[in-house]
Amino acid sequence: MLIAPAARISIKILRWAKINSPARGPIRARRTEIRLHSAPPGAHFSRVPSTNLTFTSSAAHRAWLAGQAALPAGFRVGTTRLEFMPREAPKPGKMILTLISLDRPAPDFAAVFTRNAFPGAPIIIGRRRLAERALGAIIVNNKVSNVCAPGGVEAAERICAETARLLGLTPAQVLPSSTGVIGWTLPVEAMLPAIPGAVASLSSASVMPAAEGIMTTDLYPKVRRAAVGAGSIVGIAKGAGMIEPNLATMLIYLLTDLAVPRSDLRVMLARAVDASFNTISVDSDTSTSDTVALISSGRVPCDDLGAFERSLHTVCRDLAEDVVRNGEGVRHVIRVTVQQAASPVLARSLGKAIVNAPLFKCAVAGNDPNVGRLVQAIGKHVGAHAPELNLSQLRLRMGGIEIFADGVFQLNADKEAALAAHLRQAELYASAPPQAGVFTAPIDYPPHERCVEIEVDFGNGAATATVIGGDLTHEYVSENADYRS
Repeated sequence: MLIAPAARISIKILRWAKINSPARGPIRARRTEIRLHSAPPGAHFSRVPSTNLTFTSSAAHRAWLAGQAALPAGFRVGTTRLEFMPREAPKPGKMILTLISLDRPAPDFAAVFTRNAFPGAPIIIGRRRLAERALGAIIVNNKVSNVCAPGGVEAAERICAETARLLGLTPAQVLPSSTGVIGWTLPVEAMLPAIPGAVASLSSASVMPAAEGIMTTDLYPKVRRAAVGAGSIVGIAKGAGMIEPNLATMLIYLLTDLAVPRSDLRVMLARAVDASFNTISVDSDTSTSDTVALISSGRVPCDDLGAFERSLHTVCRDLAEDVVRNGEGVRHVIRVTVQQAASPVLARSLGKAIVNAPLFKCAVAGNDPNVGRLVQAIGKHVGAHAPELNLSQLRLRMGGIEIFADGVFQLNADKEAALAAHLRQAELYASAPPQAGVFTAPIDYPPHERCVEIEVDFGNGAATATVIGGDLTHEYVSENADYRS
C-alpha cells in the first residue's frame, strides 16, 4: 500500500468491541479513533492533481458533475426540505435533510472527525459509531450544526432513531451529521415529520441530490470519482468557510462498492486525509462539526488494495482543492510548495503560515505582487518556531519567477509585470462594487483550476510539503458579516 511520505497518524485505542467479519465470523477488535494532526496559463501553473478543467458556464460545469455522479452499487441517496423557526433567533429558516442509505448494513466503514475541543453532538455520536458492527445510513442536515446546544446528543439520536425505523435499521446503524450555525438547537420536532420524505426520494441513479443537499454557503456542489477495476469510489464535499483541518467546516462522504476490510479502510482513510484535507486552509479556523466518512457496500471484489488506496488519495486530493476553490469569497487559490526543509512539520506549518497570512492574502486578492509580505510571513513563522534555522540558502519563487535568493530580493520592473500577470491569470473572477453594500461572487462554477504558485526552497533539508489556501477578499468579509442574516 502507498504511504504518504509526510503522513502522521495518531491512533487512540479506546476499547475492545465485538464485530463481525464476513470471513471469520464474530471477532474482537479494538475501536480506534483516528485523529488528525490542502494570456494562456504558463508552464508554472500546477493543477488539481488529476484534472485540468475549464468551464465557461454553470451549465457546462453541471454537465461535467453529472458525468461523475453515478453511485457505486449498493447505495441510494435522497433529500427533502423543511421549514423551521430557530429558538435562539426567531426568524423562519429552511433546512435540507440529506439521506445516504445502503441496500444492506455494511461492516466496512471508516470515519475521522474534527479535533476542535467543542465538538458537535454528531461528532460525539460518530465516535461511538466506530465501534458498531455495521453502518446502514447517514442522515445530514444543514443550517444548524447542533454544537453545545442543550440536549444536542439526545436530539441527534432521535433523528437517527426515526431514520432507522423507516429504513428497518437499528439507531446505532445510522450516522448523523450536521452543519450550520453553531449554538442553535436542532429543530427536532420540525425534522421528524420530514424524514419520510427523504426516505421516499431515495434513488440509486446519482449522488448529485446529496452533493447539493449538504451545501450551505458553497457556490456549487463538489463531486469526484475514480474507477478501480470493476468498481468505483465517489466522493462529495461540503465546505466553504471555517476551513483549516484538523479537519475543517467540511462534510466529506466517500462511497465505494469495492470490498475493502474495515481495518484497511481506516488506515487508508487516515493516510488519505492527512495528505489532502489536512493540507488546506481557507481562514485558519478549525470547525466543530467536521466529518470524513468512507463506506464500502462490499458489492465488488477488490483485487488490488494498492490501486484502491491510490484512487482514494486522488479523490481526496481533488475534493480538498475543490473545497478551497469554492471557499467563501475565494478569488485566488494559493498553492505553496515547501522544499528541502528541515522537517515535515516545519514544511507543512510554514505552508499553512503563508496561506493564512492576512496581509499577503489581501495582496493576492488585489492582484498586487507585494512579495515583501510573503517574506515577512516566512520570517515571522521561522522566528517563532525555528529561530536557529539557517536561511542563507532560502530561495523563493512565485509563478516560477525567482523573487528572493542569497538573503536579498531579486526584483525588477519586468518581474513586477510578470508577477502581476500571474496573479491575474489565477483569478477566478473579478470583484465588482456591490449594488446593495454586500460583495457577492458573480459566478456559481469554477472557471479554471489554476493557482497562484509559491515555491519556498530552504536548501538545507530533505522534507517537502504542499499546502493549498485562498486569498482574503471583500466577498469573504461580506459572507461572514452577514452569515446569520
